[in-house]
Amino acid sequence: MASLQEAGRLGIKPFEESEPVELCPNWTQDEVQAVISAAYRQVLGNEHLMESERLVGPESLLMQGVISVRDFVRALAVSELYRKKFLYPNFHVRFIELNYKHLLGRAPYDQTEIAYHLDLFVSQGYEAEINSYLNSVEYQQSFGDNIVPYHRDFQVDRPGQRAIGFSRLLHLYRGYANSDRAQGQKKPRLTWEVARNLATPIAAPDPSALSGPLGGSRGDVYRLRVVRSPSPNLPIMRQSTTELLVSYDQLTTKLQQLSRSGSKVIGVSAV
Repeated sequence: MASLQEAGRLGIKPFEESEPVELCPNWTQDEVQAVISAAYRQVLGNEHLMESERLVGPESLLMQGVISVRDFVRALAVSELYRKKFLYPNFHVRFIELNYKHLLGRAPYDQTEIAYHLDLFVSQGYEAEINSYLNSVEYQQSFGDNIVPYHRDFQVDRPGQRAIGFSRLLHLYRGYANSDRAQGQKKPRLTWEVARNLATPIAAPDPSALSGPLGGSRGDVYRLRVVRSPSPNLPIMRQSTTELLVSYDQLTTKLQQLSRSGSKVIGVSAV
């Protein structure tokens, strides 16, 4: 998990300081409205929503307790509104990147994930592509029926998480005050790194607010907290946590090396 200082500089502090939005039993009208607002913000990529664009029917069903939060997220993602914003204007691979971000709260990890969803979309259609995220074991384990999806890979401490996800998601995410459509990016962002199974360079979400990657310059030094996998040659199978000091020039290369070795980066901070 990034330090609070770095979370602020990277623009992810709101996610570090907030809990997932969940519709608990015996909810109030204020709570269900908070869920609806969070779902619109997440699924529509933080874009401002016109009153005329709201999905009145699904909102009403959720407020009556007829459908779950997952059903409401599904209604948003299969709607014509979502298609107009993210399918029609974009290349298919960019559309898949955004589906991962909006519905699973992470970026694609490797080329096999992109290839699977591209084939699914072409062979079975739009709704099959959307449902593949919402019906997945990953979605059920991460959000269940009553939690609004959120950007999970900004908190690098969950079981089975891949450290490469932090930098990949940061590359798709361009600041808490930004939106996916406002970026003007119709082509996929992660093609080069995903195709070569390389770590994505850590870049500032807001160039006007930050002076460079991680808010630093090429002379800066960063501390990486790393959990190393146990060596198969040692009699005691035990993980160890170490700290590495890495210059900005070597940061991306070091992240790639750690990822290939099976080590897990659990923190990045400026020295």
